[in-house]
Amino acid sequence: MLLLEDDYGLRTSLRLFLEQEGFVVGEADDAEKAQELDAAEPFDVMLVDLMLGGIDGFTFIRNVRPQTAAPIIVISARDGARDVVTALEAGADDYVRKPFDVAEIRARIRAALRRPDLPTAPHPGGFPTTTGIVLDSVNDLVFNPAAATLRRGEEDLHLTSTEFKVLLALVTNAGRVMSRTNLLDQVWPDGHHGDVRVVDVHMSRLRIKMDPDASVLVTVRGLGYRVVPR
Repeated sequence: MLLLEDDYGLRTSLRLFLEQEGFVVGEADDAEKAQELDAAEPFDVMLVDLMLGGIDGFTFIRNVRPQTAAPIIVISARDGARDVVTALEAGADDYVRKPFDVAEIRARIRAALRRPDLPTAPHPGGFPTTTGIVLDSVNDLVFNPAAATLRRGEEDLHLTSTEFKVLLALVTNAGRVMSRTNLLDQVWPDGHHGDVRVVDVHMSRLRIKMDPDASVLVTVRGLGYRVVPR
């Protein structure tokens, strides 16, 4: 686990708590050092402060997100709605406002690392194959929940853990409209403070990666989202 926090006291106390919980923690007080640590040995989860000297947390997330699927959890005193949305758009998976209880951090980490329940069989709205569920037969877009992969032909489309969970919830309910609240409850155990915009941000990221023409990921105005395999 990477802990990127420039407040020495908070970083030290949080590291000691996480180590007591059984996590192996690599710590950094600036983004450059954090990037070097991740390049040397990739982390399975990252805790990232936003207000750093030099490169800020937003930029750090944008820099590392293309190279990692690890959950990125922001820990920040910046509590404006725009800050939350900007962090999520940069590639973060979750956002915890300071001050926080360390038990909340533990719960967020465990939720981010938890593997979601997989469907026992593809929903009839999809087209099952031996390698997964065909979402788009025209563009050879195949989602394999068991392997946690999404491929377009031979190209592996890089999904974060949260994007995977959102897509899994939609595919499991293929053809049905999933409201933003439904997705919020399924993917974010604490409901992310009821802020449904987190769903919109991740849907936008998914659509850019897999479906820019919006033929598979459909927005149902006023109701929510659905997957319509073709």
